[in-house]
Amino acid sequence: MDSPVSGGSASDRPLIWLPFDPAELGDPPQALRYEVVDPTREVPDSVAEVAYYVTPYQMGASVTDVLPRMSGLQVVQTLTAGVDAVRPRVPSGVTLCSGRGIHDASTAELAVTLVLASLRGVPGFVRDHDRREWNQQWYPALADRHVLIVGYGAIGEAIEARLAPFEVTITKVARSARDGVHAIAELPDLLPSADVVVLIVPLTDETRGLVDAAFLGRLRDGALLVNVSRGPVVDQDALVAELTSGRITAALDVVDPEPLPSSSPLWGAPGLLISPHVGGTSSAMWPRAHRLVRDQLHRFAAGEPLANVVQG
Repeated sequence: MDSPVSGGSASDRPLIWLPFDPAELGDPPQALRYEVVDPTREVPDSVAEVAYYVTPYQMGASVTDVLPRMSGLQVVQTLTAGVDAVRPRVPSGVTLCSGRGIHDASTAELAVTLVLASLRGVPGFVRDHDRREWNQQWYPALADRHVLIVGYGAIGEAIEARLAPFEVTITKVARSARDGVHAIAELPDLLPSADVVVLIVPLTDETRGLVDAAFLGRLRDGALLVNVSRGPVVDQDALVAELTSGRITAALDVVDPEPLPSSSPLWGAPGLLISPHVGGTSSAMWPRAHRLVRDQLHRFAAGEPLANVVQG
């Protein structure tokens, strides 16, 4: 940022739009003024005065429809780790910051839940419970499995930390190779040895359709694919074909489109567990969201560099 924000009358202080009560921040900077606004429902007359816009968590086109009217806008702050739905509409010269770190714990917990539930047959237990049936079988354990984490960033690191106590071997993959992390270009050689593949990549031109028929074909028989990234990362037709063959299983927290239409063949695919994009929506989200926004606003008020800048 160029310079600290000075005191003065209320009208002189930069205006911040928040999707929650500023009291939730604990100690928000007094050099700023705040309005609680959800522009998908109502756009106040103060729209041209907004300097820092914290978007509502539930993203949609209407969240960014308001941007052209924000003539004084300096920063857009999302509460999502991914910004693919927002980035194309952020005006030139406006800083875009992601919610990186907000959803690490929640998403990592769900990723491990989906892995364990799928391997240990929990969906079948629930169906048997509803039918009052007792079906005792053997199931694969997570222990001794080889887990491939594709997209080793902050959330990938959180997933690794939660998987490590389960006595697994973990291989990490990111866009570029670094110490202890393989490059995504190495996937063709890494996939055949993986028992579990966890996807947590951002949606980019490079990752859209990453999991295609060739990717799935390299998986060993009995492998489990878990997607907690974005729906378009997986070619769903190719996945349905593999699931129908019974060769692999999968668990998806994200699909394309969302909500998933009742006519989608995914609903009837065998060996598939679907959760309705709830990776980030847990009680762990809001304390971390409030902490990030509070720290960002203190930086903004002091003229210090912001965290999580992805554009601008």
